[in-house]
Amino acid sequence: MKIHCGQMVLRFAGVLLLGIGLLHSAEAQAQTLTLIAPASPGGGWDLTARVMQQVLRRSGIGRSVQVFNVPGAGGTIGLAQLVSSHRGDGNQLMVMGLIMVGAVLTNRSPVTLEQVTPIARLLTEYEILVVPAASPYRTLADLIKAWKPNPGKLAIAGGSAGGTDHMLAGLLAKTVGIDATKINYVPHSGGGESIASLLGNHVAFGINGSSELISFIQAGQLRALAISSEKRVLGLDIPTFLEQGVPLTLPNWRGVVAAPGISAAHRAALVSLMDRMRQSAAWKEALQKNNWTDMYLAGPAFDQFLQQENARATSVLKSIGLVK
Repeated sequence: MKIHCGQMVLRFAGVLLLGIGLLHSAEAQAQTLTLIAPASPGGGWDLTARVMQQVLRRSGIGRSVQVFNVPGAGGTIGLAQLVSSHRGDGNQLMVMGLIMVGAVLTNRSPVTLEQVTPIARLLTEYEILVVPAASPYRTLADLIKAWKPNPGKLAIAGGSAGGTDHMLAGLLAKTVGIDATKINYVPHSGGGESIASLLGNHVAFGINGSSELISFIQAGQLRALAISSEKRVLGLDIPTFLEQGVPLTLPNWRGVVAAPGISAAHRAALVSLMDRMRQSAAWKEALQKNNWTDMYLAGPAFDQFLQQENARATSVLKSIGLVK
């Protein structure tokens, strides 16, 4: 009888623990995931966040997702908010990428990417150099010819200071023999603002990510002169810098990081969520639609990649005079 009672107690305990585990799992699934887009609406980070929101909803992965825009300073304001206000919160994610790596350095941000929890690199896209539809510059050679005599005369629209757009503008100047410290780069808080400057003919040319620009190029509102890929991107009839005699390439990547101080279990759950999103048909559709290349990298490998990118960005920004 004692043995029988003991078995019943063990069974009851097992059922109770299982119930608690299921309850915690259900609570975790019910909690809303907050996705910070650290820029104004209309740019690459905003687009990436909203595509992720749609994919996670459509794929039946089971998470409610809210997107919040926190613009300013190349994403470092959003970064500071994630670090200072959400420590230990496993339901916070922030979209980031090479732009933020550069902005941390250029702005001498007191908050750095070493303070957050890396989750995954998601994708790569390339930069496109464009001019307004009414521009007299028909080719990259036309633009460079007009740019060389007086680098400060031609205003350049792009994203935040020190970001990928700024890096490409500086590297282009340096590559074609222009003093990169003399270019007139006009930073904007996001792709939407940068494109507005182009459409309003307030600048001579602009540089942004392909997903931000493609609809305006296809509508004939902007003219693409070059793309920063090694070879032409399928579906985009845009010549590369390389094929126009300018030895320059620059991929722009995006990923997600979580708040500092989260538990190992929370980190594993977020990596698993990104794994499942990446495998979904909806995400693969989104990559194709936005001309994004799958560059998924998660876990310790992403940690190491971030360290390498910090070193690379530092080298590039020093070479064009943005970082000492």
